[in-house]
Amino acid sequence: MSTLVKSGTAVLTTLLVVPMLLKLFLVTVDEGWAAIRTRNGKPIIRRASSRAVRTGRGTAGEVVVLQPGTHGAFPMFYLYKLIDVRVRSTDLPARQLTGATGHQHLVHASFEWRPIATGRDLRVFELDVVNVKERAANIVSAALRDVIRTLEGDELPHNSELGIRVLQECAEKTLHAFGVEVLSVMITG
Repeated sequence: MSTLVKSGTAVLTTLLVVPMLLKLFLVTVDEGWAAIRTRNGKPIIRRASSRAVRTGRGTAGEVVVLQPGTHGAFPMFYLYKLIDVRVRSTDLPARQLTGATGHQHLVHASFEWRPIATGRDLRVFELDVVNVKERAANIVSAALRDVIRTLEGDELPHNSELGIRVLQECAEKTLHAFGVEVLSVMITG
């Protein structure tokens, strides 16, 4: 009977206690997410004097980012905030836009975007911009207006061609302004 109790205790220790102890030292980030280290709910920003900056593993002014996977860390001491970095879609309202010849076009568009999971981009995404979706929509809307203003004639080009032009106009601005990558712009009207 004592052998049964000893082997049962060993099995329970192996199956229950060891995974719980490992959970104390591991952080798992799922695909489509990134984690940033926080203190009191605010991201921790690397200082120029930090060891990661001196050894070349990070840049001063960035947040500490964990990419998808399992990482050795101390969740008891360091708190991590999950950031959704999956692709999102946003619709723009239908607008009357004027072409180069003065012709009015009713245009409805939508765009797909996602946050970039790097230290600088997530710092801007989390701290500097209040409403990322609204700000991205404003930049894409302005690019759409600017592209249509340059078009001659009464007819708009094909939706895919117009979407590529708008994407080229706004992709760089959104990336540098607040760490968001615009993946596609679809003109539906």
